[in-house]
Amino acid sequence: MCVRKLFWEDPYLRQINASVANVDADTITLDRTIVYAFSGGQASDSGTINDYEIIEAVKSGKEIFYKIQPDHSLKVGDEVIVRIDWEKRYKIMRLHFAAELILELVYQNFGRPEKIGANIMEDKARVDFAWKGNISETFPLLEREAGGIIRSDLNISSRFSDEEEEKRYWEIEGFAKVSCGGTHIKKTGEVGSLTLKRKNLGGNKERIEILLNQVHKY
Repeated sequence: MCVRKLFWEDPYLRQINASVANVDADTITLDRTIVYAFSGGQASDSGTINDYEIIEAVKSGKEIFYKIQPDHSLKVGDEVIVRIDWEKRYKIMRLHFAAELILELVYQNFGRPEKIGANIMEDKARVDFAWKGNISETFPLLEREAGGIIRSDLNISSRFSDEEEEKRYWEIEGFAKVSCGGTHIKKTGEVGSLTLKRKNLGGNKERIEILLNQVHKY
């Protein structure tokens, strides 16, 4: 049985109790977790398992493997306390949705150009496109429409489309329903205001960088 991923059930959890499911030297698995591993361009969470720092989190199939310091004393069946760096998680959640919002607005207004890359970190997010010309020409429209959605503080639902295959989506009623397996905020207003920056990658490739302008506490 693979790990129960509580970061989908409640992405606002900061600490849980769990049991060690398997130990292989410095790599362990848990029966349940709140620590997201890099997937779909979203950065891994930082955190601890019984105060052992999580050095690396790797998703393989439906399992998540956590690498911790090699001199740990954990054994199969041990009860542990799992904590995440909440400030980092929340920044990533806000930036993740901001990037998804910009991507969807590009698709809806500019003929669904090919997305060729994406990355969400705690300081900024980016979306890369196959694009002829200067993508910053789209920014006035994107910033205006994104700002309206953010200020409206709309509900964001996040659910399984196929629980067995762990396929998920987020949805804003009347705006979009988008396949995505990341962690998501509950309301669009949590994003706050954002700034878009353009980077030319050469060869008809353009990047939109998304940065948040204000600190938001939850």
